Amino acid sequence: MRVNEFVPNIKVFDNFEKNFINKNEKTENTESVSFSEILKDKLDGVNAKQVKADNSTEAFIKGDEIDIHNVMLNAEEAKMSMELAVQVRNKLVEAYQELSRMQL
Repeated sequence: MRVNEFVPNIKVFDNFEKNFINKNEKTENTESVSFSEILKDKLDGVNAKQVKADNSTEAFIKGDEIDIHNVMLNAEEAKMSMELAVQVRNKLVEAYQELSRMQL
């Protein structure tokens, strides 16, 4: 068993950071972006994916010209984004509880 197999490739994180910085570059030039703004933006994205999945499912049920493949992809993408949002929420709550237990 090799330990290196379990270490994630650091290039993945570098690309994510570069893409994230480029997307927010125009807002960072005028003022700094707060954590709450980023969180709200990402939660709006999760909501948009949920709505898209619901709309494609309704369209398929009504008999519109929509491929079942796209319906399933939209539903799975919405499911995964919701699961990620729940995990982020759990980590935030855990961090808050840890901070509240600290003695000053």
